[in-house]
Amino acid sequence: MVTLTRAEGNWAGDLDLTRRGIALALAGGYAVAGFSADAEPITTDGEGLVQSAVEIDAGDRKIPAFLARPAKSGRFPVVFVNTEIFGVHEWIKDICRRLAKAGYVAMAPDFFVRAGDPSKLTDFPAILKIVGATPDAQVTSDTKAALAFLKAQPFADMKRLGVTGFCWGGGKTWLAVERFAAFKAGVAWYGPLKPSAYPQAAPLDLAKDLHAPVLGLYGGLDKGIPQADVDAMNAALKAAGKTGSKIIVYPDAQHGFLADYRPSYNAKDAADAWAKMLAHFRTYGVG
Repeated sequence: MVTLTRAEGNWAGDLDLTRRGIALALAGGYAVAGFSADAEPITTDGEGLVQSAVEIDAGDRKIPAFLARPAKSGRFPVVFVNTEIFGVHEWIKDICRRLAKAGYVAMAPDFFVRAGDPSKLTDFPAILKIVGATPDAQVTSDTKAALAFLKAQPFADMKRLGVTGFCWGGGKTWLAVERFAAFKAGVAWYGPLKPSAYPQAAPLDLAKDLHAPVLGLYGGLDKGIPQADVDAMNAALKAAGKTGSKIIVYPDAQHGFLADYRPSYNAKDAADAWAKMLAHFRTYGVG
């Protein structure tokens, strides 16, 4: 039995992962540290899609990314996907497929590739070491390179560009819209808003810089992101006149409530939040 712990304390939904659970996670390509042996992860088929592993020239090296898109000819709106702390594992790939089924080009870069592969690890201190070795400025630079890659693709309509992300990637989603004018809308899933264990600026401090509306989707039972942080962000958005940007809190949801491979999964709230994400993209020109 492997006991999972986080440097900043356990989140609700953490568990003791058995060797069987580790084997199941590895066999399925899911993040070992978050996988629940009792989970029945959603699997989206690839029918009507083109799926590919691509490489992005980031200057110092090429970084891998997973890309899924409709198999039809034409140019499609784009959703840039920021991963959890576990990197580009099977769940993130399935998220890309779900978005592609909805008519999007979806790409998730592996921002952690220089430091390691967190999806194969079982203890959070080791995962956080990889995340800690991936500085904010590097992620911003890699994002710029990834957007340049997408702009060169004949199937990507960069005039209809959105961004989403989860946990660590939720924080990066706020920051992406604060730093890049190309994004027309963002959807941040339970990402940190104030300074955290992750090496990044606090989205709350840059709320005034948002270039486009961001929808935040958060859990009321999230032990790592208190309601006070959400209230502070909503107040900052209002003070900055960022109409269209807001945070919705699901009272009965935990951190990671969309992640169907984890015990924190909340099917009802996940379905509602996913629909709200797609509606937000359509409302602000990403669709």
